[in-house]
Amino acid sequence: MISTLRRGLLVLLATLPLVANAVAAQSAHDLVQDTTNRMLADLSANKEKYKQDPQDFYTALNTIVGPVVDAEGISKSIMTVKYSRKATPAQMKTFEENFKRGLFQFYGNALLEYNNQGITVDAPKDESGDRTSVGMTVKGNNGAIYPVQYTLEKINGEWKLRNVIINGINIGKLFRDQFADAMQRNGNDLDKTINGWAGEVAKAKQSAEQNEKPAQ
Repeated sequence: MISTLRRGLLVLLATLPLVANAVAAQSAHDLVQDTTNRMLADLSANKEKYKQDPQDFYTALNTIVGPVVDAEGISKSIMTVKYSRKATPAQMKTFEENFKRGLFQFYGNALLEYNNQGITVDAPKDESGDRTSVGMTVKGNNGAIYPVQYTLEKINGEWKLRNVIINGINIGKLFRDQFADAMQRNGNDLDKTINGWAGEVAKAKQSAEQNEKPAQ
């Protein structure tokens, strides 16, 4: 009996890399679909709790969405080469964490207002290269339709999120412009801008909301 269990354990350990490769081989379309389904299921089950303590929701988003986001690549893109090459590894790591926290706050507050009006992931596109996009439509409370487009890149065999365009608003560019503006206001003080990023995201969110118009 013990021998049988030992052999079974060895087989399990031997197949773990295959399972990991199977997950890594997930298509960009399926990655977006599965992540969206998990996020909405968690929100549906815990919405009232999250409304009382949004920080719990941000933590849940980090657990569900965090692993599919290329935080390092996006952070460098937001900083641009001009500033990222001057940043120390510690500064980059801090900004990556602040960026993810700000991103989840940016989306989290809006998601807490979502009442299952309808989210549909578009049909798959060509994924033969190392970069692709996945479209989505979100129905608002008033019935208006908001198009969303995710840009993903294949990194070490896995698709990772690199940018989001919501109803024509390029979030990557919005954050990039916000970072450059903050650096000017802060006298090119990188630490001050990195540590104050939450406030910059709030400004970016306000700017996006002012320019937001439904597709129809």
